[in-house]
This record gives sequence, C-alpha cells and structure tokens, in this order.
Amino acid sequence: MKNLIFIPSFLQGLAMFFDEFYFHRKRGLPLWERIGHPLDTLTVLTCFAWLILMPLQPSSLLNWVGWVSFSCLWVTKDEWIHHRSCSTGEVWLHSVLFILHPICLLSVGWMAWNGGYEWFIKLQTFLLIVFMIYQFTYWNLLWKPKK
Repeated sequence: MKNLIFIPSFLQGLAMFFDEFYFHRKRGLPLWERIGHPLDTLTVLTCFAWLILMPLQPSSLLNWVGWVSFSCLWVTKDEWIHHRSCSTGEVWLHSVLFILHPICLLSVGWMAWNGGYEWFIKLQTFLLIVFMIYQFTYWNLLWKPKK
C-alpha cells in the first residue's frame, strides 16, 4: 500500500515523456518555449532541492509550500498562447500535467516529512537536473527548425 505514493510521479513522468518526445518534436518549439520549459523544470527542481537541503521544520515547510505554490502557478504561464500553437491533444495533456503537478509535489513533500524515501527524492532531483540540461541543450543548441 505504501508504494501508491509513487503513482503520481510515475504518471507525471509518463505524461512529460509523451509531451516532450511526441508533441514537442512534432511541432517544434518557438523561442519562448525553448527558454520557458527549462525554467519550468527549474521551479520543480527548486522544490525538490529545498527538501534535500533544508532541515524539516515548520518554518522550512512554510517556505517549501511557497516554492510549490510558485511552481504550480509558473508552469501555467504559457497556456494563454498554447491554444494557438498546440493541438487539442497536447492542450489536453497539459491539463493532465497541471492536475498532476501539485499532487506530485505534495506526495514528495509527504515522503520527505515521513522519511524513508530520501533515495527517491534524490533520484528525482537527479533526473530533473538531467531533464533540464536536455531541454536547454536540445532545444537551444542542437535542434534546427524545419524550413
């Protein structure tokens, strides 16, 4: 039963994989997304890093909730324009990602507060760093727009 706590992160990762490697590759990304998506990942990474680096006490928990709230709002920044550049399938997937985003962060917060999941939080942090480096490198240095 304790393993159910991993389900939100698994679903979020699966949805992110599909968004990145199907929808983004299919349409390409304009400059504002090539810059914005790594920043989205950075807001999530900040939440994870906070759990690793700060002692778990009420004051740090309050700060962490602030970072989580900021991240949940920040990742929605592009949606006002996505309806023009994305298919309905991609817009729907984004809505799923927006539902999973706070659930994942809260589940990881629960893991940190209850202990015994440090390995998972550190693994996720590492994967977020790798993904952010990939996002920036692929879309800003390697990817060439179709002519």
